[in-house]
Amino acid sequence: QVQLVESGGGLVQAGGSLRLSCAASGSIFRFNFMGWYRQAPGKQRELVARITSGGSTIYAYSVKGRFTISRDIATNTVYLQMNSLLPEDTAVYYCILESLGGMDYWGKGTLVTVSS
Repeated sequence: QVQLVESGGGLVQAGGSLRLSCAASGSIFRFNFMGWYRQAPGKQRELVARITSGGSTIYAYSVKGRFTISRDIATNTVYLQMNSLLPEDTAVYYCILESLGGMDYWGKGTLVTVSS
């Protein structure tokens, strides 16, 4: 069983920065990718960014150039540095880990609120 615990959400003014962390624990030996999705009120959950165990990254177009995803393999932790935040970045951010077997594990989410 895999557990994911997110931290780092909060309230920030537009133009500000936040750093999210997601620590994975449990039966983890290797994984396909870890990443972040977000869900704003009344909207579907969408990909923000993800990173493979090899370090390859994918970003949503809306966050390219503002957000940076990174990972620490030794501690199975993934980070999301969010700069130049916009009110439309307001959402619950969820951490995801996809195992080598293709199973997805989700964290409980952390709320990010960007005020204008």
